[in-house]
Amino acid sequence: MGDSSDSVSIDMETPSLSGKEYVVETCCGYVSVSVYGDQDKPALVTYPDLALNHISCFQGLFFCPEACSLLLHNFCIYHISPPGHELGAATISPDDPLLSVDDLADQIADVLNYFGLDAVMCMGVTAGAYILTLFAMKYRQRVLGLILISPLCNAPSWTEWLYNKVLSNLLYYYGMCGVVKELLLKRYFSKEARGSAQVPESDGVQACRRVSHQPCLSICLFIF
Repeated sequence: MGDSSDSVSIDMETPSLSGKEYVVETCCGYVSVSVYGDQDKPALVTYPDLALNHISCFQGLFFCPEACSLLLHNFCIYHISPPGHELGAATISPDDPLLSVDDLADQIADVLNYFGLDAVMCMGVTAGAYILTLFAMKYRQRVLGLILISPLCNAPSWTEWLYNKVLSNLLYYYGMCGVVKELLLKRYFSKEARGSAQVPESDGVQACRRVSHQPCLSICLFIF
């Protein structure tokens, strides 16, 4: 041991960022899961927000070398994408059954069964945080802890209900138009991060603009 100080240095090897892609059959259809890290380590399950996948939602965290090294040193990460939100997703057919949030929570349980996982840590953003919270309420024995980012804690107000109605109608009739992109950016980022005439947008906002969004119908079904 060297001289003691207020800071702690942790030496870790830089982990590989190459993940394995799985398509898991669940009780409510197929789900795409991206697995990063050593599957013998404790599991961390992530779930993204509306219209995002694990790359576009968590890139700020996992592209940070220090955070990524710390997470992968301690966990194997299982990124679950909502139906139709995975990378290269095809548009969901209008004839496909509409999944409820309970169905999405049950899909998570099926994913854990597929990988032989008993209890896991969970991390979700906004809509993903809500679904993981519901999963934790239904399957308490399978959740070690929750990391919730901007969670939905209350029933939506009339303003929020109207916002979602406008967003879903715009998506349905006009696709991923400029208005929809701006509404989604307002959902993802604070006013300060989005910038103004005097202050440029943050790097995160600019990166999100460059990411290709998911098929419009898939987003509509996730909203409903």
